[in-house]
Amino acid sequence: MHFHGYLWVGDKAVFDKESVRRPPSPVEPTMTSPPDVVERYREAVAEWRVTEVPPLETAYWLVKPAKVVRGTWERPKEAAEWLGHCLTSYAPRFAAQADQDTTMLTLRVTYAADTLSRGGDVSLGYYLGRPQFLSLALVTCSPNRALPDQPCPVDL
Repeated sequence: MHFHGYLWVGDKAVFDKESVRRPPSPVEPTMTSPPDVVERYREAVAEWRVTEVPPLETAYWLVKPAKVVRGTWERPKEAAEWLGHCLTSYAPRFAAQADQDTTMLTLRVTYAADTLSRGGDVSLGYYLGRPQFLSLALVTCSPNRALPDQPCPVDL
């Protein structure tokens, strides 16, 4: 088992666009499907696997191209330390003052290490001031509980 880190900063409106964050339905729309369903399906097929926008389900990061992996670690503590570094570097830009608190950041790192050690995934998001949004994720790989048959996106 190992862990991958993911980081995305972008427009919150893009983050909120479900069609690029949800995998395409295994069932194609029909001729009688509403136009918005057809459009969402087309967008998902074209963009979902290649976009760097975070997926709705954290484990689906493993389906994305290897180029979006920001780091890989063998131990939960090392992965959590990367998360802590990211949080510390972005904290001055967090829109909410409470999220800038050093004690809260330390607790999140401790939580992340514990969650990863149990085989779970970690996903955090912060407003950086409108319209920017930060998404951070740590994903357990080989295997992942939610996608146990998904191969690792990175050649180790």
